[in-house]
Amino acid sequence: MRRFKPTVPTVLAALILGAGLTATPAQAHEAAKPLGLGHCTATACHFDVPPGTYDVTVLLGGEAASSTGISGETRRSLLPETPAAAGERVARGFTVNVRTPEGEPTGPDGTPGLDLALRGSAPALAGIRVTPAARHTRQILLVGDSTVCDQPADPYSGWGQQLPQFLRKGVSVANYADSGESTVTYLGNPQLWGTVRPLIRPGDLVLIQLAHNDKTTDEATYRANLETLVAGVRDKGGKPVLVTPIVRRWFNADGTLNNNTALLVNGLGVDHPSVIRSVAAAEHVPLIDLTARTKALVESLGVEGSKTIYLYNEKKDNTHTSAYGATVYAGLVRDGLLAQHLVPKGLVRVG
Repeated sequence: MRRFKPTVPTVLAALILGAGLTATPAQAHEAAKPLGLGHCTATACHFDVPPGTYDVTVLLGGEAASSTGISGETRRSLLPETPAAAGERVARGFTVNVRTPEGEPTGPDGTPGLDLALRGSAPALAGIRVTPAARHTRQILLVGDSTVCDQPADPYSGWGQQLPQFLRKGVSVANYADSGESTVTYLGNPQLWGTVRPLIRPGDLVLIQLAHNDKTTDEATYRANLETLVAGVRDKGGKPVLVTPIVRRWFNADGTLNNNTALLVNGLGVDHPSVIRSVAAAEHVPLIDLTARTKALVESLGVEGSKTIYLYNEKKDNTHTSAYGATVYAGLVRDGLLAQHLVPKGLVRVG
């Protein structure tokens, strides 16, 4: 990966982005120390800011043709790979949630501040500006398990980790999904529901996908736990959205997915997706039927084609997704948000 050498047009473009290319603490009113390209290398940037929500505007491009994507914090995809012709400058923006712990809620704290990494086939960063997001900035909070969470290491990736790249500046994703959690353990852990619920603001979307680890939860308890989560979001003025779980990659001989293992029916006979659909209908909660969507996709790809969605090739894992698969599934969630008008079309990347 080559180091980008700023030219006169680059410097001018950087100045256009904002005097000093500043990054300021969330909700701060005093003048902030200018932070800009001086805090970036050829491959990464670090901004010493406190936890909060930040708008990031970047200017991409260089003297040669370039293609740049941006990830941040715990391997979150924040901006899809964006091409720029030689000499062209392309402005893009996104909003990012900075928190501690920066990844899974029960994981390590991570690095203080905002860390961004440049990726892509030929990355080139010409300018950058980081500012606190407005108090009314839209927020999507995620409640889920390992198929949703910000996975700390390759080759794993949750769909929530890939969702931010489908959203423009003006909406952030705060991913509080955590590996190994069921509805029972999520509600009972103060690092999880006890932490998330106080963060919910009026109008915030809270996407809930918990089922993979409810292997010993009976139907009455599972239903009651979902109802508790829904009521807890509404009590804070938030908007709950129930999400049925992604399928597991377990095929029958005829090329369809197994009715039990793949489609999340536990050992007690509890059909998790059906219960979620029932609660959504009874409580008048928007539903993103990710089980149906992922089932259709995996069956259309077949036994061989679906291996790249999951970590079969790397780990013989038919439950957890690759970065590619998580991106595909995040796109399905994006489509569900758009279809039900839960996020304005202008704040969503569709291409």
